Amino acid sequence: MKYQHRVLGMLSLLAIITYLDRVCISVAGPRMQADLHISSEAWGWVTGMFALSYGLFEIPSGALGDRIGPRRVLTRIVIWWSTFTALTGAVSNYVLLLVTRFCFGMGEAGAYPNAATVIARWFPMKRRARVWGIVWMTSQMGGAISPLLVVPIQASFGWRTSFYVFSVLGLIWAVAWYAWFRDSPAEMPGVSEAERAELADPAPRASHVVPWKLVLRSGNLWLLMGICACYVYSLYFFSSWFHTYLVKGRGYGEGDLWLSSLPYLVGACANFGGGLASDWLVGRLGLKSGRRLVGVMGLGAAVLCLVANSLTTSGAWSLAFLSLAYAGMTLQQPVMSAVALDIGRNHAGVVLGFANTAAQSGAFVSSVVFGYLVQHYGSYNAPFVPMVALLVIGTYLWTRIDPTREIFTPGEAPA
Repeated sequence: MKYQHRVLGMLSLLAIITYLDRVCISVAGPRMQADLHISSEAWGWVTGMFALSYGLFEIPSGALGDRIGPRRVLTRIVIWWSTFTALTGAVSNYVLLLVTRFCFGMGEAGAYPNAATVIARWFPMKRRARVWGIVWMTSQMGGAISPLLVVPIQASFGWRTSFYVFSVLGLIWAVAWYAWFRDSPAEMPGVSEAERAELADPAPRASHVVPWKLVLRSGNLWLLMGICACYVYSLYFFSSWFHTYLVKGRGYGEGDLWLSSLPYLVGACANFGGGLASDWLVGRLGLKSGRRLVGVMGLGAAVLCLVANSLTTSGAWSLAFLSLAYAGMTLQQPVMSAVALDIGRNHAGVVLGFANTAAQSGAFVSSVVFGYLVQHYGSYNAPFVPMVALLVIGTYLWTRIDPTREIFTPGEAPA
């Protein structure tokens, strides 16, 4: 087996664990709200704390990985977030829960920007969209598995135990990653000369100095950030409010929450399909059209499905439409990540850090606004109006982005 395939396997395990830990709190949400006496508005701040701190630390964590290598940075990230996953299960009041979730987001920040750095160093450009498709697909598997594990655990042992169990998985991954992984193929013992030649990047390795002025002046970067903020505003609903929505807005019982795995299963297929489709279209239509087309199709489909969800009165159809909306958003997700590598090259971690910071700003606003809209209008359908509007904007932004225009050319990189 090629070493790049083993690297992809480790990144895929990482993606599963990240979503297990993230979705765990959404599944446990109804029990936690009842046990800790948390209102709808207050719960929005609990889930929003993760998005806020995650967004604040994305760029510095991505830049650190570009500078000192993802081996050390990802090890630190996973140990940190695993610790605060366990501490989430130990909280006794609302304030402690807010602090713990803020620290959890701070620790997990940089996981995907550093994965971008790994992919940029270990995989050729022609396969990066499908590689991202596999990584995002496995993250959805973590989301799908989470309800199947959390519901029985919390039914038998309480919601706190689920956080203790999941924290151990991250610690095991961190030890294995640090012991085995190396930051580039040249440093990894056992990589054949043929594989090193295949993975060699013709562009010179960038300086440790990030060209901040070039980055911030890039119209492509701002378009990418806009897309991320728009679609993650809606996507974050599935990590923060989805299970509460099914119980309180659609009449599902706790025993029915295993059905909440459906969006993640459909999303996994969409992630993988979106990456494959983009690489295939790039080979036939060119980089610009091959990336744009999948983005427009994905978010456009999500708009239609969220509208349909708001119109139906059936709980079963609601779950179906939400699953298809999630699939539309996840279809374009690996393409968004591939564009970050297309325009960022040797500073891919920084560029994806900017994109994820914008994404988490959307996630934070979504999480908090959802609770207030439910409380103000007395309806769990009201929060879907801004979701639809932002997805329409995101669809338009996909028609403007140009992945053929790098933020800086090798000649413009700082010496």
